[in-house]
Amino acid sequence: MVQLDTLQRRTLVWAGLAVVLTAFDGSVLVLALPAIANDFQARVPALADLGSVLALGGLGALPLATLADRFGRRRLIAIGVGGFSIANFASAFAPTLEALAVLRLIAVCFEALVGGVATALIVEEAPPGRRGQAVSVLAVLSGAGTGITVLGYPVVAPHWRWLFLAGGIGLLAAPLIWTRLPEGRVWLRARVSGSALRLLIEPPWRRRLIVIAATTALLAVLLEPAGLLFTLFASQFLHMSPVGISELIFVSGATGAASYLAGGYLTDRFGRRAPGTALTGATAVAAGLSFVTGTPGFVAGNVLWSSLASAATPVLGAWSAELFPTRARATAEAMGSLAAALGSVAGLQAVGLLSQSVGLGPALALTGVVAFAGAGLLLLLPETRGAPLPD
Repeated sequence: MVQLDTLQRRTLVWAGLAVVLTAFDGSVLVLALPAIANDFQARVPALADLGSVLALGGLGALPLATLADRFGRRRLIAIGVGGFSIANFASAFAPTLEALAVLRLIAVCFEALVGGVATALIVEEAPPGRRGQAVSVLAVLSGAGTGITVLGYPVVAPHWRWLFLAGGIGLLAAPLIWTRLPEGRVWLRARVSGSALRLLIEPPWRRRLIVIAATTALLAVLLEPAGLLFTLFASQFLHMSPVGISELIFVSGATGAASYLAGGYLTDRFGRRAPGTALTGATAVAAGLSFVTGTPGFVAGNVLWSSLASAATPVLGAWSAELFPTRARATAEAMGSLAAALGSVAGLQAVGLLSQSVGLGPALALTGVVAFAGAGLLLLLPETRGAPLPD
């Protein structure tokens, strides 16, 4: 059990609220994609283009994250919550798929900002020997936000716009986060000066940044199209109902929640390097195979994929934050998001192209080979468990 003082508990509560809202808003498009595709008469290539536009949100998160390293975590998290809440509310009124893409691009920009900065803040404020478990709690809260969408969508389906309307509630939460989330004590003690980007291209941070960026990009080649298109695959190719898809997501989420906590415990006990590499590689295999093994394999593969990815989340979250100095930690997280954006675009375009000749399932499975190679790159990074955070 993670023992927290009063400020740490306040930090977890308010940063956790931001993460819950981020996950709720970010999961609407995925769950409602079959209905959105039907409303706008969109085929797989058009949806792949939509996903590619959304992936570019990582580009916008980068300059905002540099402000978090220079001016603090609290304000940028609150601004991010307000930003994606406005974009989500407006998404409910999108008249075309192109308009929806633009609004979701803005939302993803702020969602990536909140996710990266909140993770950096939690790692900075957690007890040194419990950083993995602290990140796992944040991951569970993210899963809870997705769970709200999973439970809510079957009630309103196929009226996906109602969930985007509900996303506007973040506008009420943003001022509370601004006033009640404590500023990070580690960041307040750091000597913030100069450009965070310039610092990251200096040794030894440059090599670490390149490895993290390459790994993140290669993983995104599989995980972005798989995560975006799996409801479409389940609906159109496996003929699963919205209720059946939600039930699968619920079961996967429940097992994933337990795996978050297990991953946090394992990484604090056995380190980052071996568990992170093994879990990430296994995630790539399970996700890829789930699309070419029929309905039973798809169901089992999704539960296994969710469990492995969830267990890897606190490992990679703590590890990536520990690799970089406080003066540039949020910027390094955003650089990872930028690399993920590039990998996502490549993966989505490849799947959109390959699906026309080999089908959607095999196209998604082929990207798993690329993701597995990315997992192997993690072996190039140093072990950081229990080490002091670099200033």
